[in-house]
Order: sequence, then structure tokens, then C-alpha cells
Amino acid sequence: MRCASALAVLALCPAAFAQDPVRGKLLYETHCGGCHYERVHERLRTKIKDMGDLRDEVSRWAPQTKREFTLDELEDMVQYLNESHYRLGLAPADRPLGGRAPEPATAR
Repeated sequence: MRCASALAVLALCPAAFAQDPVRGKLLYETHCGGCHYERVHERLRTKIKDMGDLRDEVSRWAPQTKREFTLDELEDMVQYLNESHYRLGLAPADRPLGGRAPEPATAR
């Protein structure tokens, strides 16, 4: 299964990828936005607790688009979603009225 192998590579060496959140936003809006809107990422209850969880979810849902993403594209979407919504390992950002990002995961 392509997503499983992509996930394994992303988990082992995420820094090897371009990590272009601007391209990630474009990919997300083009291929993912048709089925759900971005507020789905602003739920108070989320199973996304760390970057591994976020990568898992992006890889899990990517096949629903009927498009094969490259590893770089998957990582770009992960970076976009993290910077725009989840803020894992990043400083808190001002959220628009009504939007709330989940609290960053604490180090274990």
C-alpha cells in the first residue's frame, strides 16, 4: 500500500522533504477542500496530538482524493495544516474570531 510506505518514510526522515506550506495550502484547497472545510481542523476534541498523528491522518485521507501525492506533497500539506491549525511545536498564533487551534502537545 503506497500510503503505508509513504507514512513510514515521512516518520523516519521528515526533514528530508521540501516542507513548503504555501504549496501545501494550494494542494489542500484543491484536493481536500471539496469534501470538508478547514474548520474540521479546529475541533476542540482532536486525535492529533503530535506531528506523527498529523502525518498519519494526512496519509490516511489522501487516497480519498483519487490522486497519488508525492512524499513532498504529503509533507507540504502536513506543514501547512500544522502552521495554519495545529501549531504543534510552534508558538501559539492569533486565531480568527470563532477559530481555535488545539493546544500544542507537551513533550514526554
